[in-house]
Amino acid sequence: MTMLEISLNGERLETQAATLQALLLARGYALQGAFACAINKAFVPRSQWPERRLQNGDCIDVITPIQGG
Repeated sequence: MTMLEISLNGERLETQAATLQALLLARGYALQGAFACAINKAFVPRSQWPERRLQNGDCIDVITPIQGG
């Protein structure tokens, strides 16, 4: 399987995940949780996570809500 070099929340890493959903699962995110994702600063709707292919050099941001007030 091909290794991709990506950035996840500013951390460079190598992954075998082919899709955004596979990456999120591999990194321990609960898919039903309250968070959003962007790839290369473009929002990716949750419905597209299973099909959204990752590419070498992608910058993925996982944005979670901040608790409190």
